[in-house]
Amino acid sequence: MRSAIHDVLPAGLRRSLSKFGHDLGVARRKRHLTMGMMAERTGLAKSTYARIEKGDPAVAMGAYAMALFVLGFGEAFRDLTDVRRDEDGLLLDEERLPKRVRIKKLPTSL
Repeated sequence: MRSAIHDVLPAGLRRSLSKFGHDLGVARRKRHLTMGMMAERTGLAKSTYARIEKGDPAVAMGAYAMALFVLGFGEAFRDLTDVRRDEDGLLLDEERLPKRVRIKKLPTSL
């Protein structure tokens, strides 16, 4: 049964995932690893690993992360959404800053 993610995934994202899977396959072959070896090292079924190299969006993110780790790209997820590199988020933070800062006066006691 096909996952619903296939139907709602934008075409550009689908192409990006396909390229990502292809690039993982190239990296695997450069390291002289078979699909079977990758499946064993990632703890996945060979068919699941094959779906990763096809860029299947229904494969769990953890499986993609494990494939990256086995190929030596384990740091990829750490930096992917680093808040210091989130230019849009930083701009939004800056837009939310108050125009002025006022100090509230404390009530005077008698």
